[in-house]
Amino acid sequence: MSKTIELARHLETLHINDMYKTDFYWTWDKTDDEIDAVFTVADALRDLRERNKSTRIFDSGLGISIFRDNSTRTRFSFASACNLLGLEVQDLDEKKSQIAHGETVRETATMISFMADVIGIRDDMYIGKGDAYMAEVSESVQQAYNDGVLDHRPTLISLQSDSDHPTQSSADMLYLIEEFGGLENLKGKKVAVTWAYSPSYGKPLSCPQSLISLLPRFGMDVTLAHPEGYDLMPEVVERAKGYAAENGTTFKQVSTMAEAFEGADIVIPKSWAPFAAMEKRTNLYAEGDDAGIAALEKELLAQNATHQDWCSTTELMEKTANGQDTIFMHPLPADISGVSCEHGEVMADVFDMHRDGMYKEASYKPYAIAAMMFLQKVADPVATLKALEDAGTPRWYQA
Repeated sequence: MSKTIELARHLETLHINDMYKTDFYWTWDKTDDEIDAVFTVADALRDLRERNKSTRIFDSGLGISIFRDNSTRTRFSFASACNLLGLEVQDLDEKKSQIAHGETVRETATMISFMADVIGIRDDMYIGKGDAYMAEVSESVQQAYNDGVLDHRPTLISLQSDSDHPTQSSADMLYLIEEFGGLENLKGKKVAVTWAYSPSYGKPLSCPQSLISLLPRFGMDVTLAHPEGYDLMPEVVERAKGYAAENGTTFKQVSTMAEAFEGADIVIPKSWAPFAAMEKRTNLYAEGDDAGIAALEKELLAQNATHQDWCSTTELMEKTANGQDTIFMHPLPADISGVSCEHGEVMADVFDMHRDGMYKEASYKPYAIAAMMFLQKVADPVATLKALEDAGTPRWYQA
């Protein structure tokens, strides 16, 4: 029996009917079974591709990407996911569209959707704005479908908002599932999610927030570490505490990297901006206060500079459960001391030691996104996986 068939049988045990034709904004909006289904389908799609079996479920169609922030990994992961399932990709460049001439969100969303099956959106820079924009796009395409303007409703996937990064945390989970030999083996693992120094400011909160919201649901003990004043969104932290209590795991907060690294099985150091400062920045941009923005940037860079010791070193790694062999993760790109900057999130020797692992971590994102699309677009995912297995159409034909 192939791995894909085994995975299809597991998928059959999960309650996932509500995923069909729905959007994917946040992991906390999905049930444990639905998140498990993402992991399962992603694993099946990867297995099929590695055995040179086609995973195309579309003969034609478009995947539309809207990136309102810079991106390398997520941009190419979305394109790869679309291609894996048989969709062409069209990126909406807002600077080259009629948005610059005052076109509304409703009009733009409708115009790009005539032959689109999926819309992926990244909007993570301003507190409250990313989630709001995605909701407006979703409501717009739904209204166009209800009015008969669209003959179908494209589904939406968040490629990162101001609150959550579901494709990144799902890829992280897939990597850990592979490294530890199964989802069930993650229970009881200690994870350090920690702030790290960066010479820049304004990095999104959504990466750490996504992790602390997802990991406790699958039995992992999470320690969140950051200097005073670098708080995440309060409601997300409370949600993480709730998940830990529901699942018999621990969620604790500490004020040093050393405390977080102590005995950890997995460490994930990543810089982020203080929630209060990001909220203030959002308001300043809304008011068009250029002087206020410049003053805030200067203040935050000076504040960051007082925490240059928040950097992953070999000495810190020795405090972990397995020393230098402990799993070190980062969503990339990392600020590498002595390489990409003078002082950064991680020392070059630590980064070099774990480079392959971080690159493998990134390799799971196309499959995570493809799995979300698959579950949105396929009425019977179990039967469809079995059909792809049975068809055995070569992805790469060779005589």
